[in-house]
Amino acid sequence: MTTLDPESTVASQAQPRPRFVGSWPKIGIRPAIDGRRRGVRESLEDQTLSMARATAELISAELRYPDGTPVVCVIPDSCIGGVVEAAEAADLFRREGVGVSITVTPCWCYGSETMDMDPLMPKAVWGLNGTERPGAVYLAAVLAAHSQKGLPAFGIYGHDLQDAGDSSIPPDVADKLLRFGRAGLAVAILRGKSYLSLGGVSMGIAGSIVDQSFFERYLGMRVESVDMSELTRRMDEGIYDPDELARGLAWTRANCAEGVDRNAPGMQRTREQKDRDWETVVRMTIITRDLLVGNPRLAELDFGEEALGHNAILGGFQGQRQWTDHFPNGDFMEAILNSSFDWNGVRAPFVFATENDSLNGASMLLSYLLTNTAQIFADVRTYWSPDAVRRVTGQALEGRAAGGVIHLINSGSATLDASGQMDRDGQPGMKPFWEIEEAEITRALEATTWYPAVTGYFRGGGFSSNFLSKGGMPVTMCRINLVAGVGPVLQLAQGWTVDLPPDIHHALDQRTNPTWPTHWFVPDVTGDGPFRDVYSVMANWGANHGAISYGHIGADLISLAALLRIPVSMHNVAPEQIFRPSAWTSLGTADPEGADFRACANFGPLYGRRLSG
Repeated sequence: MTTLDPESTVASQAQPRPRFVGSWPKIGIRPAIDGRRRGVRESLEDQTLSMARATAELISAELRYPDGTPVVCVIPDSCIGGVVEAAEAADLFRREGVGVSITVTPCWCYGSETMDMDPLMPKAVWGLNGTERPGAVYLAAVLAAHSQKGLPAFGIYGHDLQDAGDSSIPPDVADKLLRFGRAGLAVAILRGKSYLSLGGVSMGIAGSIVDQSFFERYLGMRVESVDMSELTRRMDEGIYDPDELARGLAWTRANCAEGVDRNAPGMQRTREQKDRDWETVVRMTIITRDLLVGNPRLAELDFGEEALGHNAILGGFQGQRQWTDHFPNGDFMEAILNSSFDWNGVRAPFVFATENDSLNGASMLLSYLLTNTAQIFADVRTYWSPDAVRRVTGQALEGRAAGGVIHLINSGSATLDASGQMDRDGQPGMKPFWEIEEAEITRALEATTWYPAVTGYFRGGGFSSNFLSKGGMPVTMCRINLVAGVGPVLQLAQGWTVDLPPDIHHALDQRTNPTWPTHWFVPDVTGDGPFRDVYSVMANWGANHGAISYGHIGADLISLAALLRIPVSMHNVAPEQIFRPSAWTSLGTADPEGADFRACANFGPLYGRRLSG
């Protein structure tokens, strides 16, 4: 066995303890070979193993786990020429914690005898485009076997022919290997983790009607439900680290600037109440993090049960209205958890949904696992047409915004990373936590003002973050919706954040809520269907919330959705970038969107077809 486990270059910034139970899933590389001895197999061993090693080296160099460490690949000691060696590789992968498999070969092999038969393992097959040995013939044969057995696999076939002695990975093959690797790892990381629902349904929002069947059947997760009174209990009984509370309060007072109170005089909270609110929201943040992933310090304080947490890779907080009518709101807690830093320094963000919108949270989580960057939670609030802007401001929108803009804004739960104060190649951006510099954290904090909560909405007080995302960031907005009779459906829109002239921004922002963070978004339009123009994107969006990720990751999301059997109803990804299992083409090539729906319905949820209650 060969395990490619390169030394991490970010060990000093990696998590001090694992957040979740178990180790990160590895990627297993399966070198398949023609099993005929006496010259045939022997002539192919070195070439086949070389393909496997090159694939592993590419993946470990380019892909990282959410803690910043390089992805680990496992290669069997011998090639797979038949069913016994296939079984030995499967046994090895089970022992080594492999969660994703990639089969590689330069030659003909015995398809159904060498294939990966694990029904839950995301699978891809790379068959070399060459003339010396028919690797492409094996690729076609084994993909047909996968389709026939109901085990869809991604097929990778290079555009240009390679010579037998060429051990390089062509750019188009590398792109597909990495796209599949990112999507496959996301599936494997999700499995067995929890969604922590703090509270119930917020204000009748459909996404906060947490559908446990969706999480179990499509994501392989479980749902943990905790009443919001648990926050009260832990605050009242001191079930948190008092030293961390003191540290968190000191950091907050030094770095989180309080804005002027925009409430009417009779609706403002007193200075004493506001000071008490600051202490409460910091305490809420610590307690909620402990609920998500546990905290060994609590065991030292004789709270052994509470120290365990819920193994939650995702969470949501109902807040409104039963909590916020009496206690400070969750805006500070949600914004800090979703950011890549807090009083303990730089760290991986927590993925956390406001208003307990579990479907928007799940959308954020998928994008997070593909990018390792913090995610933005926002209302898809308003479409501003060019004419409406001209009428209100007397000015015309220009540049990317000339066709209108969508105002993304929520009460303060958005990650502070979204301020755009981080630098990527000289442009505003968002980064994995291990790339973030201290100066960038300082700039993000300085760009954020914490306004006393609007007490008309939040009677219990609290503080809402306010910042303006810088323009010029490539972003992808996505959302999972549940449709009766169909199940989950994903929609996405790639586009850009844009800068508006300050006076236009001020005029538009004042009409909504100037104490909340704003992201001006312009999707890339195509002139057709839901992407005919900016208005059409807004009109076709399926819910009141959207999950926004840094980067144009629509193609990765489409591949991941196919692995999870979630059809994509709306996207603006170029056709040549779409990469799905080969079985999808057997269900129609003239209508890829329809074929996607048919394939997902045919193969069913990855973790079973059990009907929801």
